[in-house]
Parts: sequence; C-alpha cells; structure tokens
Amino acid sequence: MPFRLPTEVHFGQGVINNLPRIIEELSAKRPLLVSDQGVAKAGHVERLLELCQPVDVLLEIEPNPGHSTINRLTEKVRALQPDLVIGLGGGSVLDAAKAIALLINNPGNIEDYEGREKYHYPPIPILAIPTTCGTGSEVTWVAVITNTERRFKMSIKGKSLFPKWALVDPDLLITLPPSLIASTGLDALTHAIEAALVKPANPFSDIFAREAISLIFNSLTRAYHAIEDQEAREKMLLGSMLAGVAFCNSDVGAVHCLAEALGGMFDLPHGVANAVFLPYVLEFMVPAAKIKIVRMARWAGLEAKEEEAVNLFLGRIKDMAKKMNIPSLAELKIREEDFPEIAHRAAINNSNPSNPRLMGETEYIHLLNQAYF
Repeated sequence: MPFRLPTEVHFGQGVINNLPRIIEELSAKRPLLVSDQGVAKAGHVERLLELCQPVDVLLEIEPNPGHSTINRLTEKVRALQPDLVIGLGGGSVLDAAKAIALLINNPGNIEDYEGREKYHYPPIPILAIPTTCGTGSEVTWVAVITNTERRFKMSIKGKSLFPKWALVDPDLLITLPPSLIASTGLDALTHAIEAALVKPANPFSDIFAREAISLIFNSLTRAYHAIEDQEAREKMLLGSMLAGVAFCNSDVGAVHCLAEALGGMFDLPHGVANAVFLPYVLEFMVPAAKIKIVRMARWAGLEAKEEEAVNLFLGRIKDMAKKMNIPSLAELKIREEDFPEIAHRAAINNSNPSNPRLMGETEYIHLLNQAYF
C-alpha cells in the first residue's frame, strides 16, 4: 500500500512570494515559465515576472492542450536549455508544463511517451503554481495531453513527473470567474469522491478524500456566489489539492472514463464533463458501493439513515450543479449517435477496472442515456 507525496507544498496567502527563495535554493539559472493568455490577462504572469526572470515565457497553452502544441513549444525552447519549468495556471497549463519538462530531457514527441514510465530520462524540475481550484495537478504524477489526430486524451505517467514544489496561493483565485469556480470545483469534488469510491482506495487515500469532500461540500457554493469570500476560496483550493493527493494514491473511475472520452472527442472542459456525469455514476454504483457512499455522505456533513443519506448526497450534488449553471449532456450538443463510440472509449480507459461495479460498453450507454434524458 504505497503512499506518494514527493512534492514540497507551500500553502497559504502570499506563498507565491517564496518563489525567488526556492529558485535560489535550486540554483536555477534559466527558469522557463509556462502559462496561458487567460492567466496573463488576470495579471498573474506580470506578478510572477516581478519575482523572477525566466529564460522564456510560453503563453500559448490552450484548454485540453494538444500534442502538436506541446511538441512545437518544446522544439522552440530546447535550445535555451532551461533548468526549471514553472507552470502557472489551471490543470491544462500544469499538465503542459510537465509534458514540456519531460520533452526537454528526452528526444522525440510527447506521443512517444504515452503510458507509464515510458521516458528515458527524468524531466527537468517542475514548480507548479495553480490558479484554479480543480485539478490537483500540482501534486500528481500525471500529464494529460490530447492527441488531436486520434481525438484521444493521452495519460503520460511517471514518478519523476511529480512537481518538485507547489506554491498553492489562495490569492491567485481572486480573479477566477464564478463559472470556473463551478467547473473546477466540481472537478475537484469528483476527484475526491472517485478516489474513495474505487477499488484501489486505501486508508491513506481516504484520509485526504475525507477532508477534501468536507472542505468542498461546505465551501463550493459560497465561493461561487461570493467573489469576496476569501475563506471559501481558500478552502476550495486546499480541498482541490487534497483531492489530488487522494486520487493519485488511489484512482478515478467511471466519471473520468466518460469525461476523458468526451474531452478527447469534443474538446469539452474536463470539469464540466465530470460535473455532468457525477450524480448518475454515483447512483449507478450504489448496489456495489453503498457503504462507501453513505460514508462519503457523512464526510459531507449529512447525518441521516443509510437510504436517506445516499439520496441526500446525490441530491446535494445535483443541486450544486444546477445552482451553478452546469449544463446538461443534451445542452452540450452531444448526439445520441455518438454514444457507442463514447461508451467504447470509456470502457477501454485505463481506470475502468478500478470501478466497484463491472463497467462495459452497455453500462456506459445506460449512463449516457440517464444523463441525456
């Protein structure tokens, strides 16, 4: 029962100001900054540039970063020989930073390294600074990159892909719009719930999942409705990070299997796709995982008898999504004729065997119909 948390985490308001000291401790002379235009418009890139002078700044990362983007940007910076990659942004940016750090030390293209521990040399050191409360990528060993030719989300995994450091600063959420609080927050909730639901869950991962569920359930709608509620956003960011630790030491399940299929095929935001399917997957898993779901309801603060606790838990999740304007599957313009391909991709996902209930294409078709109608 291994437990992994090799990332040195600095959490709290203003910890981004620790950046110069960390760079000095590293003796890093040529840091590379990876971010995106949205983060730059929010003023975070400018603030970081006041703290350090990177050898180059890459702001071309798109949502669900594509393999060609990663390959092109790496080719641009390899000759600069950076000795540290700083990822500043949401999950897409942090995953892109990991992928670029890997390719700087390894030949070829990112698609050559799909799977687990496929690289020859460890990536250069990675420092992650999240600006959303969703993915937990700052404490995981996975980079998810979309192969746009295959319309497929690749997982590049390896122990060396854990960021060496994470600066998790709630001040960076002040400019995050409510729509992104909603989608990334429900993404984090999905991470925590699935980490506790799936078969690889263990006492270590459950500790982090329990705290993450408690924090997110009691702060997500507050953070969404009140931009000035700094306490709620701080709890969301902490919950997101703890959820990342949880699923990194357990796994995810059917919600992610479906969300990753949709993301690869239709370039949908990952958090939105997770939010769409979460209540339906949980309801479907009740016969095989009722005890776990009741326990999660307790962690969320819902004290009731078993059947009522399950219904309250599912109802609260649906209610949160509705109040935060998460679209339905039908509103995402997914066609019924695409269901067989979505179900096929979900069934062959590497995380599918972790589900507490046997999931094949037929079961995924059922879930798609439930969410659609």
